[in-house]
Amino acid sequence: MTFESNTPYFAMYTPEGDIAVQALVNVAKAGRLTWPETYALLEKLSQDAKYGEATDTAVRECVYSALGFKTAFYC
Repeated sequence: MTFESNTPYFAMYTPEGDIAVQALVNVAKAGRLTWPETYALLEKLSQDAKYGEATDTAVRECVYSALGFKTAFYC
């Protein structure tokens, strides 16, 4: 079975979560944020019960990769 979607994939539990993280990635790109600044946004997002997994390793790795960071992953 094939599933096509325009929803980005950031390893969140729901499509809405992936969309929220995509918005965060867009902000990080536009603002040229560093990885620690981006991670802080993920931490803030994870405080919403709907997006608690935003700081899970899989999500962080997807965001890190999407933004092309080369700095230290663990801040």
